[in-house]
Amino acid sequence: MEKSVQPLMVGTNISKTFYPEGREPTLALASLSYEVYQGEFISLVGPSGCGKSTLLNLIGAIFPPTTGSIIFKGEEITKPIPDIGMMFQTPVLFPWRNTYENIMLYVDVKKKNRKDYMERAENLLKILGLQDFAKSYPWELSGGMQQRVALGRLLLQNPEMMLMDEPFGSLDEFTREALNLELLKIWEGSGKSVLFVTHSIQEAVFMADRIFIFTCRPGKMAKIIKPNLPRPRHIEMMRDQKFQDVVFEVRSVLGENIAV
Repeated sequence: MEKSVQPLMVGTNISKTFYPEGREPTLALASLSYEVYQGEFISLVGPSGCGKSTLLNLIGAIFPPTTGSIIFKGEEITKPIPDIGMMFQTPVLFPWRNTYENIMLYVDVKKKNRKDYMERAENLLKILGLQDFAKSYPWELSGGMQQRVALGRLLLQNPEMMLMDEPFGSLDEFTREALNLELLKIWEGSGKSVLFVTHSIQEAVFMADRIFIFTCRPGKMAKIIKPNLPRPRHIEMMRDQKFQDVVFEVRSVLGENIAV
């Protein structure tokens, strides 16, 4: 998707230091700057503990940056906003709510009119292949289906930017690939921007318009790589030499930035 002229989000000289009680301060991010454009799919990769999830938490206003600023649509982020939604590695479903009710959670929490969201929720059940499991409870669903429910809940919120912290990382490879394709199908043409944290280099390359590569902690931007692969993406693309070249480039940059 062609990016807009003005960035949707700008992060400038962001740092984050944590001060755990009884321990030395931990500098998680340092001097991190970036831009995100409307409709972009961005993968975030880097060594464990490099601050990828911390960045998503800063954008989601779960806690503030120590220094620097994050500007979204011209305004500094100081509190959670509806146009930014987040999905985690675990689905975080309420066991007493069935599939439909878990998807509708956003509506209830925000005390919105349920009638305004019922048709969209039903459409999402169909899109995500959950229409036959609308009345099923989380313990009756597979891991992949639970993540579909979590994705449906995020999509019902209809945010302009989606923050996804290893959303399919705990699933088997085939389920993960299926959900990646499903996510791309929903995302393409939606105009939504996605920041997608993953430890899989292949997944990062397959999904992204651009890849943000982080250094070891404290996390800084080591390099930004643009795969320039055609869309829509297909699994067979992973066999192509161009795809493998990008994977190797990302791997090389990570290798240079992992402390030995």
